[in-house]
Amino acid sequence: MAVPGVMPIETETSFHSSFVGLFDAHFRRLYRYLDRVSGEPELAADLAQEAFVRLYRRGALPDAPEAWLISVAMNLFRNVKSSRSRRLRLLTATRGAASHSDPLPLPDELVLAEESRGRVRSALDRLPERDQSLLLLHAEGYSYRDLAAALGLNEASVGTLLARARRAFRQTYEGASDAP
Repeated sequence: MAVPGVMPIETETSFHSSFVGLFDAHFRRLYRYLDRVSGEPELAADLAQEAFVRLYRRGALPDAPEAWLISVAMNLFRNVKSSRSRRLRLLTATRGAASHSDPLPLPDELVLAEESRGRVRSALDRLPERDQSLLLLHAEGYSYRDLAAALGLNEASVGTLLARARRAFRQTYEGASDAP
């Protein structure tokens, strides 16, 4: 006899197995996407983990689990960004300067790599959020179908939108490298 609100053991085992397979197959990819979006590996790991925790607590896989995970992770990231933004508005420049010290000097190669990373981050930050997500998710190997589902787009328009996002990034990046 079925008890309301309680999953049968076979269903729990099946869900758990499916969840573990999904986690093993997609955690690293979701983490890399979040790391690229945030530029913070620790935050990316926390957000990816929290997205999977929420899926597990849900107790059932959605129709498009990859897209669901991307959507949840992006919402979590937006929440973190808005919280930080509020905190930064409350933190005065002098208090901020007193709490942070200058980074240690790095070898020349690391400086050049950091400058390049900074130009890429700057160019990405100037793009609309949809373009950022398209570029970064596609770089992680997500399919057009996953991109469309995660971002609420028509699958047939993903290629065109991705080409436009690439063009906008290139123009923004080249403009950033021309700046003094």
